[in-house]
Amino acid sequence: MKCRRYAMLAVPDSISVQLPDSVRTTTFRWTAGAFAVCIVLFSAFVYWEAADYMLAKTDAALTEQSLAIAGDSPDRQLNAIDDRLSQDPRRVKLAGLFGPDGHRIAGNLEGLPHGLKLDAPVQNAPAIRIDPKGPEEMTVRAIARKLPNGNVLVIAGNIDELKQLAEVIARALLMGLPVALGLGLVVGMVLSVRAQKRVAEFNTLVHRIVAGDLRQRLPTEGLDYPFDKLAETANRMLEEIETLVQEMAGVGNEIAHDLRTPLTRVRLALERGRANAGTLEELQAVADRAIGGVDQSLTIITKLLRIAEIEYDSRLSGFDNVALADLVREVGDLYEPIAEDRHVTLRVASEDDATVRGDRYLLLEAVANLVDNALKFTPAGGHVELALVRGKNENIIRVSDSGPGIRENEQEAVTRRFYRSDKSRTTFGSGLGLSLVSAIVKLHGFRLTLTSGPGCVAEIACAVPSV
Repeated sequence: MKCRRYAMLAVPDSISVQLPDSVRTTTFRWTAGAFAVCIVLFSAFVYWEAADYMLAKTDAALTEQSLAIAGDSPDRQLNAIDDRLSQDPRRVKLAGLFGPDGHRIAGNLEGLPHGLKLDAPVQNAPAIRIDPKGPEEMTVRAIARKLPNGNVLVIAGNIDELKQLAEVIARALLMGLPVALGLGLVVGMVLSVRAQKRVAEFNTLVHRIVAGDLRQRLPTEGLDYPFDKLAETANRMLEEIETLVQEMAGVGNEIAHDLRTPLTRVRLALERGRANAGTLEELQAVADRAIGGVDQSLTIITKLLRIAEIEYDSRLSGFDNVALADLVREVGDLYEPIAEDRHVTLRVASEDDATVRGDRYLLLEAVANLVDNALKFTPAGGHVELALVRGKNENIIRVSDSGPGIRENEQEAVTRRFYRSDKSRTTFGSGLGLSLVSAIVKLHGFRLTLTSGPGCVAEIACAVPSV
């Protein structure tokens, strides 16, 4: 029974106390620590400055009085010493006049302070004060001057009062130090709790975002705070991620839709060919149509892979100086026979000599796609113009045509993958040409602009490289 009682009274060897999160944060530790160090340094600075000021003031007074007494006649020197000592209710003033052999002539100093240098600045020295209350040993600040008649004048002051005053200042600082440190802890706590609150809000929103709610945005206070800058950067990243996720969600359906049509045609053609083809020539014709449908599907897949390659493989290492005039003329030479076959006039103007940093083959592909689109949608008898012009701090590759143009509400949509306007439904294509151009332009940091009006004008604005 006794053992059980002792076991119940047993106390664990160590009890771990979990401090609040706001106290264990780096913000609290750094704020409180920095505040404490500043208060200690400030207190030490005040103490030393006050002590140094009082000591300098005392030394100046002693020096001035010694010069004044030393300049008087011998008779007046005795009167001056008596006047100094008679006006000393606090008993802090000392003075003495000593003969060449060191005997005391006047004053309240028993003898010359030991080690006191003559005609030197004010210095510390041990002294014995004599008065009706008896001799008293003390440390004083003193200055000694040798007079023309051989006597030695000593003017001194008791520094015990200075020490006491310095102690009062030090005591006041020490009494205020806990209050200042407490204030530092409170400030650190407030800042830490505020930071913890912002972090908790961020964590809550991040969990919602991770759960799939990409519409959430981190809150900002509209101030130039680090948390606001971080939130703005994260919000821009979330906007980009949301856009990419939405595009990916739509691309899957669009790929399935655009691939299903040619593959369905291939399957139907093969079924009919197997059922109806009576000769080898008819079977070969069916096979040729099936191959055409498969080629169309492969073209779509190839362009998708090409866009992905450009978007996710930066290829910046392949950038070099590209002569835009030569590139424009090369695209014009490439598409001139095609324009003639379609009875469309293709004009090329590339007189301006311009150079940009980029991948020549990608830029050639982008310009070729724009010209190909222009020729595709320009009716016979129309015209397409490919020109290199100079803008404000940029070179512009402009492709304009006399076709039906693009409606204003479709100018952004046409650069999305698989988007095809009502005007282009009957035209052969995959809806990926302008998506490929947009990816190439974005990789180079250039600007793609599509404007409507009479016909369509597509511009690739290339920034002039800095010298």
